[in-house]
Amino acid sequence: MTASLTSAAFQTLAGLLKQRSGLVIGQDKIYLLETRLGGILRREKLADLNALADALKRPGAEAVARDVVEAMTTNESFFFRDEKPFQHFRTAALPRLAQARGPGTPLRVWSAASSSGQEAYSLAMILADCRPVLGDRRCEIVGTDISREQLARAREGLYTQFEVQRGLPIQLLVKHFRKEEANWRLSEAIRSLVQFREWNLLSDLRPLGKFDVVFCRNVLIYFDQPTKTRVLEAIASLMPPDGILYLGGAETVLGITGRFVPMPGERGVYGLAGAPATTRVAAVA
Repeated sequence: MTASLTSAAFQTLAGLLKQRSGLVIGQDKIYLLETRLGGILRREKLADLNALADALKRPGAEAVARDVVEAMTTNESFFFRDEKPFQHFRTAALPRLAQARGPGTPLRVWSAASSSGQEAYSLAMILADCRPVLGDRRCEIVGTDISREQLARAREGLYTQFEVQRGLPIQLLVKHFRKEEANWRLSEAIRSLVQFREWNLLSDLRPLGKFDVVFCRNVLIYFDQPTKTRVLEAIASLMPPDGILYLGGAETVLGITGRFVPMPGERGVYGLAGAPATTRVAAVA
């Protein structure tokens, strides 16, 4: 199939992904197109990717175009991925932000590109455990993604045995989940802390409101540099001076935007440039 993909068909598929999601696909990633779009080819009874590219040009192809974008942008997610950002959120960010704000001021957290919800729910479990620090303060977590299928999964809060074994401590499994046949369902108390919304990082982010903390991890690696800059600067505009941004371990703001600076001694944790030193969140020993 790889050899038969024409240049024009590749440009159609790659152009759709870049425009709709920011995802940059090079010629070396054609195998990903073949792997992830195979189900659409079978469902639509299309012979190959060339036929799919032709189908995308026809009137009424919006549903197929959405399915292509969803199939290519659905990324792996698991609970407490990489662990350290969640430790920092628990031990440094939450205590500092709670102290800096009045009792009636809510804390808002954004899980960008939240996929099937494990990251957002990991944050929700931390918030539940940190109630003594937060008091009766209202806390909001918003999870966004462009995949309707993944958002539906996230709202269900139903995970397989394999999924709950990846990164989720056994004590949290026992505390917050109940067994449903072969799967595990997250408690309503934790699910109620998260609002999932369909949203594209390339669209206007302002209607989402302001956020004290943003997790945008393992997303920027799929964008070209101008798109990274655009997204990071849009995120910065949603944050207060002492806001905190968490990126993936392989991601950085350096050379991309001057709106964020690394937190001293932390990997993947950033504050806004120009923020007073007193607002910077350091890890608690």
